[in-house]
Order: sequence, then structure tokens, then C-alpha cells
Amino acid sequence: MNTISAAQPADTNAAATPETPDTPQAPAAAPAATAAAPAMSARALLKQLQQEFPAFRDCLPLAIGIDKQLLARMPGLDRKTMRAALGIHTGSMRYLRAMEKAKVRFDLDGAPGAEVTDTHRQHAKEQLQQRFKKEAERKKAERDAAAAEEAARQRQEKLQALANKFSRQ
Repeated sequence: MNTISAAQPADTNAAATPETPDTPQAPAAAPAATAAAPAMSARALLKQLQQEFPAFRDCLPLAIGIDKQLLARMPGLDRKTMRAALGIHTGSMRYLRAMEKAKVRFDLDGAPGAEVTDTHRQHAKEQLQQRFKKEAERKKAERDAAAAEEAARQRQEKLQALANKFSRQ
């Protein structure tokens, strides 16, 4: 459901944790674990990042250039898979909510870094509003379709009742 947004300013290098927290592991295990699995999916990589790095696990606003930090710590990491995992993370509702209220960005270990700009907070807010609007429209369309289906069913019942009343038997 979450996708990479090309319009997302400066957060494209950041990553956000999905809705389910994972058990923590020591960040020192990161390089060896990733180099062993080169054909990893983006979701599997994200799960691994959540286990190894506090910034992902705690869904903290990520530092600009977090992709470079990841590549330095995990040299065998496939860039395309990493970018997809970062896109899933930064596009998650949980991450966008964290970004909307954030003041500071964090590195992989959870150490505070640069300030979150008003532009990035506003972008996160707009992304959330768009999602809520789409969800409301989807639910309204479902309700309208159900109402139309019920009206058609009732009409069919009335027609059947009239047919039965006036049919020759």
C-alpha cells in the first residue's frame, strides 16, 4: 500500500517503520547479516533494518542521507532494494505521523542530528491529508455502491411481486 513518492522532499533518503514493532537487536550485527542475503526483498530488508537500527525500530525521523549511512554499514546492500525499503518506510502512516510533529532527525543509532524543516513537516501533513481523503472517498464509494445494490434488489423484489400478482395461474 505504501509507495515511493517522487514529490517527497529530502525524505526519500529516510526510512520509517511499519505499524508493527520488532524486537531490538544490537546494531553491530548489521554488516554481516545483510551481505549474506543479496537477493532480499524490500520488505524483508525493512524488517531487518527495524531489528538492527533504533531509528527504524522506533520510527524516528531519519537523517538526510540515511542511505549513505546504510551503505557504509552494509556494504553488500543492493541499492535498488534499499531505496524501495526506504520508500516503504518513509511512506508509512506511522512515519508520516512522526514527521508531522518532529523537530529533529536521527541517524541509524538513534542519535539526534539535524532539525526537521517546516517544509518537510508540511509535506508529511499533506501526504496524510491526501491519504485520509482517498480513504474517505473509497468508503463513500463503497457505501454508494451498497445503497445502489440494495435499491436494485428492492426494485427487483417489487417487480417480482407485481409479476406474481398479475400472472395467470
